[in-house]
Amino acid sequence: MAKVTKVKTGNPFEDKESFSRVVVVDNWIFSSNTAGRNPRTKVMSELAHEQAAQAFDNVDAALRSVGSSLADVIRSRVTIPNPGDVQAVMEVVGERFRGIDPVSTVTCAPLGLDYLRFELEVTAYRGTGSDDVERLIVTL
Repeated sequence: MAKVTKVKTGNPFEDKESFSRVVVVDNWIFSSNTAGRNPRTKVMSELAHEQAAQAFDNVDAALRSVGSSLADVIRSRVTIPNPGDVQAVMEVVGERFRGIDPVSTVTCAPLGLDYLRFELEVTAYRGTGSDDVERLIVTL
């Protein structure tokens, strides 16, 4: 039988909208879309790249709460509503995932609130960041 852990952070939207920040099934970890609001100060920058950096910090903290980290991420989904923010945001994404190299989907789609400039969702497998990784370069 799979062990399931559902983690909430106290964000009022988690209860209002009935979701968990992360759900862990054995070693698989799935995160909800995460924005760049500082959970302690409740402040959200107006700048997309700063929102991206904070969202990465938020996701990493959620992963660490269940014995994981960004190093274990195997899939990421990035949403950037404004195409004009793509270059600055992708620099942050590239810095945070350097050497981790998850599969990645990046879309420019509305997030429903004008002040949201970035959201991040990840799938991780606990422990893969410390595993020996085979890297291949192929011609497609």
